[in-house]
Amino acid sequence: MKKMLSLAAMFAVLSYASPASAELKISGDAATRVRGQFNNSDIGGVKTINSDDIKYQYRVRLKASADLGDGYFFKTLIANEETSNGGTPGWSTVGNLNSEKFQLEVSNFYFGRSLENCHYQVGRLPLNSFNNPIFDLTLYPVPKDFTNSSVYAVDVPVFQWNYDRAYGVNYGTKVGNGDLNATLVVLDNNSVKEDTQTTGDGLFNDGYLLHLTYKTNIGDVTVEPQALIVLTDAQGGAYQKISPNTFGANATIPAGKSKIGLSGFYTVCKDNKGVRGTTYSSTTTMDNSTILLSTPANVDYNGYLLRLKGESGPVMAWIDYNKVNDNSRYTAHLTDVTYNNIFVWAQYKVNVHESALGTVSLTPTLRYRATGRDTDGTPGTDRNNQLRTELWASVTF
Repeated sequence: MKKMLSLAAMFAVLSYASPASAELKISGDAATRVRGQFNNSDIGGVKTINSDDIKYQYRVRLKASADLGDGYFFKTLIANEETSNGGTPGWSTVGNLNSEKFQLEVSNFYFGRSLENCHYQVGRLPLNSFNNPIFDLTLYPVPKDFTNSSVYAVDVPVFQWNYDRAYGVNYGTKVGNGDLNATLVVLDNNSVKEDTQTTGDGLFNDGYLLHLTYKTNIGDVTVEPQALIVLTDAQGGAYQKISPNTFGANATIPAGKSKIGLSGFYTVCKDNKGVRGTTYSSTTTMDNSTILLSTPANVDYNGYLLRLKGESGPVMAWIDYNKVNDNSRYTAHLTDVTYNNIFVWAQYKVNVHESALGTVSLTPTLRYRATGRDTDGTPGTDRNNQLRTELWASVTF
């Protein structure tokens, strides 16, 4: 808490800097939520009713931006990125005897320049992955394990577990009737001089990703085709030393005062010198974990994610369908496995107060995931499901 107050005081002082200094604009939001979580699974024909839970959680985020003149700018987000105390990323869960801690850290920051027909920026860039599932399908196509606590390609995992940001450099420009953007992202920092089992490719083994988008309008419909290409062997979630490629598009269709969103993405990966990880800790890979590499793997998977989304006034809802065929081969994985995910997010936002100074709102939210796993040679399908009911109380300022 002292750290949070110190950051807020620093922002306040900087915002009243002399006229010769850039004006620092400060905004942010705070939220509390009550979450009910209900899990059940059926593994190998054995049905398990997992213990249900209610969590009381809270979150604070501070945003700052500065106009440096002549198109130059700076922006940052100060937020929590801890998962301790039984929390989820960005949130803190109430601990025994108020023992939880809420720490504010630099989540993203970037600076650059905006001109009339182009822009460029560098730093920890926000990804907008909450509305763009291409990152989720690329980073989490195959779960590490098949449990309710595992991370799947649905339920916006990059937004939650990767804090919706990545380090890189972005350039955008007008092309025809649309905007072309190219972002080079550094996924990991595994470059070393030696060629070892852990790195495998010597000095230039850092993981690099290229994200290309083109956003334009066809009549009233906004379309955004995209490609996400991993340029070098990168450290993934279930597999490492891999170079998957993902393609697809988002589309937004206006419908009076409402709008409909459509998303479709396909990913594929074939690497005969991949590795399956076994031990996870720290925060250095694509899914924020250090991997101790031990099992060589012939990595071969492909899959897709489809999303139908609707927004109308205070209502927002979407449904995802995700299917991935994992045909990889390594010790203890000699058959094909298919994963199927269905996910629903639905919420209704009630504005309690709204003014030029800020807002107060209540948002009942429902999140439901149904996951299936079908292994060749094994009768039946393994399943695990998770239902979350949440009530958010939020302020923006």
